[in-house]
Amino acid sequence: MAENNELEKTLWTAADKMRSNMDAAEYKHVVLGLIFLKYISDAFNDLYDKLTQGKGDFEGANPEDPDEYLAKNVFFVPEKARWKYLQDRAKQPEIGKWIDDAMDAIERINPPLKGVLPKIYADPDLNKVRLGELIDLIGTIGFRQDANQAKDLLGRVYEYFLGQFADAEGKKGGQFYTPASIVKLLVEMLHPYKGRVYDGCCGSGGMFVQSEKFVLSHQGNIKDLSIYGQESNPTTLRLARMNLAIRGIDAKLELGDTFLNDRHPDLKADFILANPPFNISDWSGEQLRDDARWKYGLPPVGNANYAWLQHFVHKLAPNGRAGIVLANGSMNTNTSGEGEIRKNLIEAGLVDCMVALPAQLFYNTMIPACLWFLARNRRGGALLRPIQRDRSNEILFIDARKLGTMTSRRNKEFSDTDITLITSTYHAWRNKGGAYVDQAGFCKAATLDEVRANNYVLMPGRYVGTEEVEDDGILFADKMNNLTAKLAEQFARGEELQKAIHKNLKEIGYEF
Repeated sequence: MAENNELEKTLWTAADKMRSNMDAAEYKHVVLGLIFLKYISDAFNDLYDKLTQGKGDFEGANPEDPDEYLAKNVFFVPEKARWKYLQDRAKQPEIGKWIDDAMDAIERINPPLKGVLPKIYADPDLNKVRLGELIDLIGTIGFRQDANQAKDLLGRVYEYFLGQFADAEGKKGGQFYTPASIVKLLVEMLHPYKGRVYDGCCGSGGMFVQSEKFVLSHQGNIKDLSIYGQESNPTTLRLARMNLAIRGIDAKLELGDTFLNDRHPDLKADFILANPPFNISDWSGEQLRDDARWKYGLPPVGNANYAWLQHFVHKLAPNGRAGIVLANGSMNTNTSGEGEIRKNLIEAGLVDCMVALPAQLFYNTMIPACLWFLARNRRGGALLRPIQRDRSNEILFIDARKLGTMTSRRNKEFSDTDITLITSTYHAWRNKGGAYVDQAGFCKAATLDEVRANNYVLMPGRYVGTEEVEDDGILFADKMNNLTAKLAEQFARGEELQKAIHKNLKEIGYEF
C-alpha cells in the first residue's frame, strides 16, 4: 500500500549497507532477530519503570518478578539480555556470544518464545564490527511510546523488512512472503471477523497478521479469531512465530509437511487464506495415492496445485470460505486428470469467484497467477453474515490484469483503490441487495451452463469479454487490408535483405 514509510526505507537502506558479502537469506535472521529483541526490551523497560515507581496499581510490585510482566502480556527480559546492556558492549568482539546468550535467556523465561529466536550471532563468519553497527542502527528505533503505536511501528518495520528481503532473495525469498497487497485483497474478500483461520503453507505469517488488522479496523475483537498454521521450513516457521509474537497474536503454528503430516487433522476452518508454492512436483504425491482428501479426483504426482485445492476444500467448515493463490495454468489445465478434478469442483458448487492477476506482483516468480475463491455454502441464507444470496448456479469472473502500479523496475502492487474495486464488485455480487452488474472487460457473473460450454475453463478473460472502444470510423475490413499490406511490404523487404546478405557471403566464400 502506498503509505508514508520513510522510516522503514531509511532503516532498510542503512541495514542493507551493512550486509557486506552476507547472503540475504542468512542476513534476514540477523536483522529481524535484533529488531524483535529491541522491541521486547523496550516494552519490558516501559513496564519496569512503572513497577519501579510503584504508583497506583503498581504499588508494592517487584520489577524483577517475571509474573508481573506475564500479567500484562509483556515478555520478561533478564538483565543481561536487555538492549542497553548489549548496546553498551556492541563494539566488543564477544558481542555475538552475548546476543546468543540473551536469546537463550529470554526463551528460557518466556515459554511462548521457546525455539523462536535466532541464536546465530556468535557465528565466526558474521562480521562483529558490522554487527555492532547494526545494533547501533536498530537502537535508533524508538519503540518506547504508547503500546499500540509501538506495536504498530514494529509491525510496519518488520513487514517492510520481510518484503525487502524477499525482493533481495528473489525466487527463494518469495516462498516465505506473500506481498502485502495480495494478502490484503484476500482478507478484504473473505472478511474473517470471527472463527477459525487456517493457512497450511503459512510462510512468515502474513495472512494471519492482515486478518488481525482487518478485525481491529472493523472494531472487532481479535480474541474472536483462532489461528492455525503449518509450515514445512523450520527457519521460515521461526519468522512466522516472531512475526505473530511481536503483535501479541496467539496462534497454533506447527512444523511439518502439510501433505504427509497434517498437524491439524481434525480442523474445520471458517476461513482459509493461502499462497502455496506454484506447480511443485516434489510433493510426495506417489505416497498419497489413497488419501481421503482426493474426493474430486486423484491429483497428478508431478504437480501439487490440485492437491492443494482439495486439501483446502477438505479443511473447510460447512459455511467455510477460502482464498487461494495459484498459477494461472490451474484455471485451464487438462493434464493428468486436472481438468476432470476442476470439473468436479465446479459441479460440486465449490468455486465461487476467480480473479486473474496482473504479472509482476510476486517477488519469487514471473509466472502469471490467479486467485481461487471457494465456498462450501453458496446457497446463502440468514445464517451467513453478511446475508448472502443464492449464487449456486453462477461463478463470478474478475479480470484484474490491467490493475496495479509499478513500485520498482520489477514489481507491481495493488493500490487501495484497486483492492476496493475488486472486493466491492465481489461483495455486490455475493451479498443480498448488492446491485451487481457485469462490466465488459472486467467482470462477468457466468452461469454454470456458460462454464460447461467453455469446457470448465475458469480463465476470466474467456468470460468478461473486451471493453468497448471508441469507433474511429475505419471499417474492420479496411483495417485488415491495411495490416495485410504492411506485413506483405515488410516481408518483401526482408526477402530482399536476405538475398543481399547471401550474395555478399557468397563473394567471400560462404555458399548457401
